[in-house]
Amino acid sequence: MNSFEERIDALNDLIASSRHAVFFGGAGVSTESGIPDFRSKDGLYNTKDVRFEAYEPEYLLSNECLYHDSKVFFEYYRQKMNVEGIEPNVAHIKLAELEKAGKLDAVITQNIDGLHQKAGSSRVYELHGTTERCFCDRCGKKYPGTRIFKSTEPVPHCECGGMIRPEVTLYGEGLPEAAWSGAVRALANADLFIVGGTSLMVYPANTMIRYYGGDKLVVINRDRTSYDSEADIVFRENIGTVMAGVRG
Repeated sequence: MNSFEERIDALNDLIASSRHAVFFGGAGVSTESGIPDFRSKDGLYNTKDVRFEAYEPEYLLSNECLYHDSKVFFEYYRQKMNVEGIEPNVAHIKLAELEKAGKLDAVITQNIDGLHQKAGSSRVYELHGTTERCFCDRCGKKYPGTRIFKSTEPVPHCECGGMIRPEVTLYGEGLPEAAWSGAVRALANADLFIVGGTSLMVYPANTMIRYYGGDKLVVINRDRTSYDSEADIVFRENIGTVMAGVRG
């Protein structure tokens, strides 16, 4: 089963025979919509911007930077995290179609861009939060994510005087409990686990596979992962190319 066509046929057979598939995706799902990932040679962490080159990349998206260098944090966040005008790609759309067809129970994502929901997926567990929402760190008032991007204040503030921060899991913060527990429940009930666009290197999201209760695994990633040897099917092609061949 080496040819692409044979592997696509096998993937469609697995999807057809499953009742509770779950998809877990990383940056590779969003890069095909034009969003750079953090760790590639052309990613957000490797762009040469004179404003930020003095800082470690992880620091710029950390809780420490948010509260100790707030102006730096929001300048970087506004420049690099605004996905206005970015549209879902074929992978997002196919996953939404599989959910509507009753074949996919949930999407678990490391991405923060909200493109799965924009494509029509409704059961999405965002392990790293989202740029689509923000909130006041003092009174808890909720705001749409655009509130930060459209604010003319160097540091956006709520009417109560508190700082408005993104609902994104920053370095130094724990994963959102509701998203994590929901993802674990979905995986425990799953009979097919499709992993796409992630190297499975980022902790703790890379531990999700431990909670999978089934025995069918598909890996779609350009680079090798530590779970390739356990997978029923491995794709090295772009995730958009693979998902384009999936029957909805």
